[in-house]
Amino acid sequence: MSQIDWLSHLLQMMTVTGQVEARCVYGSPWRVDFAQSAAHEIPYHVVLKGSAIIEDPETGTARELLAGDIVLLPHGSAHALHDGSGRMPGRTYERQVSAGWMLRENDAGGEHLDMLCGRFFVGPPHDRLIRDYLPKTLMVRAMAGRGEAGIGSASNHLASLVSMMRIEAAGERPGGHAILNGLTLTLFTLALRAASESEQAPAGLLALAGHSRLAPAISAMFDNPARPWNLQDLADLCNMSRATLVRHFQDRLGRSPIDLLTDIRMSIAANELKKPGMSTEFVADAVGYQSVSAFRRVFTDKVGMGPGQWRRLAREGEDAFALGVHPG
Repeated sequence: MSQIDWLSHLLQMMTVTGQVEARCVYGSPWRVDFAQSAAHEIPYHVVLKGSAIIEDPETGTARELLAGDIVLLPHGSAHALHDGSGRMPGRTYERQVSAGWMLRENDAGGEHLDMLCGRFFVGPPHDRLIRDYLPKTLMVRAMAGRGEAGIGSASNHLASLVSMMRIEAAGERPGGHAILNGLTLTLFTLALRAASESEQAPAGLLALAGHSRLAPAISAMFDNPARPWNLQDLADLCNMSRATLVRHFQDRLGRSPIDLLTDIRMSIAANELKKPGMSTEFVADAVGYQSVSAFRRVFTDKVGMGPGQWRRLAREGEDAFALGVHPG
């Protein structure tokens, strides 16, 4: 199974929607501070023109974003974006354009930035999977030709996508907001693919998926999660010992292969339990558990509530975010 297959399986397990919230057109000096987002939200920023500094106030670390760069905050972390000058920013004005998003501008005359800001919404319990398996900050260089390691087809596709988003954002034509929101889902997928293809893939599932020797085990778990896999089975697929397999997973993912398998199973189970007529017993068997009590115990541990309660919440519509419904 190829690398794109594991990513397709992962995204099919999740309910992900996205929206553009603002287009920021600033002259320097400028600064925008973002508070911690809700658990199910992943803020993102796309630099269309100019440059920006993204800063983590918790660690004090900062990185430069250039035109075409994309940054995702999978943990919803608080962060700041600024021009890097250290000067006091002036007043910012905002208005809602006909396309539906907010246009934010200032009066400063320095170097100009054009940036799209938005967020992805990941329905529970898959939001926990994102937080556990993706890095705190995911930065992707979309523009090829900068000498970056690992620039490949996904990054070239991202460059084309960013160009299309820039045209739609600037035009304010009918349907522009809907097109941009649709493009954000492609942005999410291509950003994950590009990061996993990079020689410097960030720690977590993206680094793991880019490890060619481990690909057979990862593909097998996503492709047939109900099979009673054990460490020896997965190690045999990769032509390595159990100890070597576990070491690679711990080094890159910080978890064991069985931990990943369990999370895949519980994500699938959460989706199945929302379907009418799906009993807990049927779902338990479908994801590889012969013991319903064992399934209930693991599901409760991973999701934070039992299968029955999860099913009731879904059917009552209280998990609106899991169904892709969100404010705005």
